Amino acid sequence: METLVQMSFYSFTASSLALGVASLSYMLYAVGRVRVRRATMTTSAGTTVTSSSADFLPGNLGAGQFGTLLTWFGGIFAFLAVLFRTIAAERLPLSNMYEFSLMFVLAICIMYLIFERIYGVRHLGAIVATIGFAMTLYIWSLPAELREITPLIPALQAGPIMTAHVSSAIFAYATFAVSFAAAILYLVKSKHNIRWLPSLEMLDDVAFRAVTIGFPLLSLVLILGSIWAHDAWGVYWSWDPKETAALFTWLVYAVYLHTRTLRGWRGNRSAIILLIGFAAVIFTYYGNYFFGGLHSYGGV
Repeated sequence: METLVQMSFYSFTASSLALGVASLSYMLYAVGRVRVRRATMTTSAGTTVTSSSADFLPGNLGAGQFGTLLTWFGGIFAFLAVLFRTIAAERLPLSNMYEFSLMFVLAICIMYLIFERIYGVRHLGAIVATIGFAMTLYIWSLPAELREITPLIPALQAGPIMTAHVSSAIFAYATFAVSFAAAILYLVKSKHNIRWLPSLEMLDDVAFRAVTIGFPLLSLVLILGSIWAHDAWGVYWSWDPKETAALFTWLVYAVYLHTRTLRGWRGNRSAIILLIGFAAVIFTYYGNYFFGGLHSYGGV
């Protein structure tokens, strides 16, 4: 078992490096490049005048393609890290913040690459891959003992419902990361009209499609969580800080879907709601560090 745990950690290390370079490559692609032109003219008096002008051009396509390749590598190595740990523990790695975050790295690679494939744009990677890399840095900061496989406490011995509940949360957060990236680029595009970024219509559609995937998953998280809570703690809802934060996050995205589909909201207002929504996701993810509660075991 120890060998599999080490192989899992080595695979995670490779995934970290790949996502770090991928985020840099995507940034170079999304930010663009500057070409400076200089012209020299001679006046009738025989003096020389030099003028300069700058052209802002799309980023190098090779950087974007390299970012995609490295994101694939990051996802593959994250999958291997999860696979080796699953074999060693004889369960999916979902019991503490190390395992949960490792699964999130895999999920964010999967969801981003799906959207990149569907829409054919790589600019989102400058934000999504950076979130994935930031998550790997967080994993590196966790105590080393969390990397060890330990028996599950009784509350976590819930079998299929634990797997479905936690996995739904992971993939919901990953899709919300995609919608967050689309919202950021939408606000940048609408303010600065950077011509090589995707169109506003496409960015709005990416954000909406991502939320239509993540919102049902988050709904499933709340439903399964209440059932599991009743089995583990005897109550369906206890206003635990983490479940309360998850409910607030659900309400934010419900507002987004309501205002967009029924009120016809588009543009900056919807993008700002998505920023608030992802801030709520981050708070839900890490809020137990500040408020404790029933979800505080294993750092979860």
